[in-house]
Amino acid sequence: MTAPSTYGLSSEARNLHWLLTNLVEEVPGIQSIAVVSSDGLMLLSSDPGRTREAQAAHGERPHGPRGSAADLATIVSGIGSLTIGAARLMKFGGVKHTMVAMDEGSLFVMSISDGSLLGVHGSADCDMSVVAYHMALFVGRAGHVLTPELRSELRKSLESNATGSAR
Repeated sequence: MTAPSTYGLSSEARNLHWLLTNLVEEVPGIQSIAVVSSDGLMLLSSDPGRTREAQAAHGERPHGPRGSAADLATIVSGIGSLTIGAARLMKFGGVKHTMVAMDEGSLFVMSISDGSLLGVHGSADCDMSVVAYHMALFVGRAGHVLTPELRSELRKSLESNATGSAR
């Protein structure tokens, strides 16, 4: 994992980065993480700016959805929209989490607050209950600090990191 730069960020933003880094490093089988706002924009990622081209340049094999944090954020946003729409149609209340088990991996999506989502791409051999438990801990710790101001700060941070790495 490439640790994102937290220089110049507020203590709340640095804390969220720390929580995300800790989640990836401490929970076996987690391959990548994306935190997505209610409007589908990536706020945090375990591999910001990581693209298929960057991985190929370093001789790495893509391990996330096409190896890109932006791809994971797009998938998480889409699954979030689909499940929220299904819950409304069925009148079952709010969506707490979604798990998709595939032959070679797993995808977990959990609501954080006001429509924000935490998405985790796990390996095929990850313990789904352990991943879900640690995601719930992250959500519990992050949900109350993910204010509109902090979401704006995180978006700007990702944008400046993307333009800085493109140079």
